Amino acid sequence: MPDSSHPLAARPRGWQDPPMAPRIPHPGRRRAVRAGAVAAVLCALLTWWLVTTEGTPSPSGRMSIATGTPSGVYAKYGELLKPYLAHDLPGLDVRVRHSQGSLDNLRQVASGEADFAIATADAVAKYRDGKRPGAGHLRACARLYDDYIHLVVRKDARIGSVRDLKGLKVGVGPDGSGVQLIARRLLAAGELDSARDITPVKAGINNLPGLLRNGGVDAFFWSGGLPTLSLQQLSENFPVRFVQLGDMIAPLQKLGEPARHYRAAVMPMDAYPFAHATEPVKTIAVANLLITTDRVDAALTEGVTRTVIRSRDDIGKEVHAAQLVDLRTAVFTDPLPLHAGARRYYVSGKP
Repeated sequence: MPDSSHPLAARPRGWQDPPMAPRIPHPGRRRAVRAGAVAAVLCALLTWWLVTTEGTPSPSGRMSIATGTPSGVYAKYGELLKPYLAHDLPGLDVRVRHSQGSLDNLRQVASGEADFAIATADAVAKYRDGKRPGAGHLRACARLYDDYIHLVVRKDARIGSVRDLKGLKVGVGPDGSGVQLIARRLLAAGELDSARDITPVKAGINNLPGLLRNGGVDAFFWSGGLPTLSLQQLSENFPVRFVQLGDMIAPLQKLGEPARHYRAAVMPMDAYPFAHATEPVKTIAVANLLITTDRVDAALTEGVTRTVIRSRDDIGKEVHAAQLVDLRTAVFTDPLPLHAGARRYYVSGKP
């Protein structure tokens, strides 16, 4: 007698079991668990990368950069950089501020009036060594290009060296400018007192070419990239000459620490072709730095640094000095340490 407790016994007569579904091959349980874990880790890493790089919110708000006098290379460079910053960092309202030059720029950045600025390395060292307000907060984003020191005279002037400036009216740049800083040091190297042995005229590049033409000065100093537009225009319309400064290298070195940022350089003849130089002019150069403070946001500093490097070739078509901005040398920002945001850009490997 059949056992009515068996599960098959309760099935109606004629019942047929459905065919069994075919078995689908699959990896072993351990392999599946391992694959799932790896996928989870990869997903987490991808999420972290997106959040910490491309996913980082773009900086927003207002940003200002201090440059220099309106007709100088700093100002031209800053105005050309502005649209690239606006494109790369669309959340920013970028403002360009004019100034008297490097020392004034350092003051503006250290005080918080400007977020970024351009300044020569010798001016930065003077500001830091003098322990000026906010000096300890200064940081660098990049080494940019070199300024070349110009000593400009009439073509027929009997001036062949800084030493020949004694008793003359000499444009030394406005107070707060890097021009005045190097002019005073060059005069000291030439054994001239800038207050007693010359008549100092504290005018800037906006006015000095006109003063030379009308006799307001017999000579003037300028520190800027090659070529400086104001000097290029002056040389096209007025007979001028650039006095060599090669004989000042050794005397400058005797000044010690204040002169360590200067190097011997040569101004090529084609820098100012209308000056009709018969040979390259020996002169002195000093590096320019893009500076900020450690109070400025790292993401903003990283973005600004990236734009400066990326825009080099395009800006260099109009400001030839900008072509010398080089990723390989941009990190050499002595006497300032790199800002954390700038360092993050350089180590990212993303030009």
